[in-house]
Amino acid sequence: MTMRKSLDRLINALVGLPGIGRKTAQRIALYLLRSRDDVARELVQAVTEAHERLRACPRCFSLTEDELCDVCSDTGRDHSLTCVVEEPGDVLTLEQSGRYRGTYHVLGGVLSPVDNVGPDDLHIRELLERIAKGDIAEVIIATNPTTEGEATAVYVGRQLKDAGVTVTRIARGLPVGSDLELADTETISRAFEGRKEL
Repeated sequence: MTMRKSLDRLINALVGLPGIGRKTAQRIALYLLRSRDDVARELVQAVTEAHERLRACPRCFSLTEDELCDVCSDTGRDHSLTCVVEEPGDVLTLEQSGRYRGTYHVLGGVLSPVDNVGPDDLHIRELLERIAKGDIAEVIIATNPTTEGEATAVYVGRQLKDAGVTVTRIARGLPVGSDLELADTETISRAFEGRKEL
């Protein structure tokens, strides 16, 4: 049936999103089909607009529609302090805590030999270039407490050893095996307060 093919296509597209299983995808698909026409259209328009307008900030690799992201262009931030994270979503999570007032550097992933992701696939070289300009005094490494995140933290820390900056790692307030985006603001606050030199 044509209707069934369309529904299956929608469900399969939703299953392709992270954290969405088949049952959740089916519930979302059926919700969208039951909703007013403008709900589905608004969703499509919002996704299309974000996909077309958002790009990586040329300085920190977070997301922006402008020349620089909101954090990099904010003169009220402490630009001598840079927090290294895996993905742009981690920036959003840390910003929601309201406790960190420095800048960020998004690696674009983690080292993962299984997935053929090496140092040249991440924005490590660009971090070293930012530090070489002399404006950064401390780098806080806030990769996720997973095996790959820990390996990436150690690698980045070694690369920064002779860079003339203090290198710290957020404290273990975050449970091992979890992602920053799933942490509550209090856990994130404690992790920043308890950071230590790497």
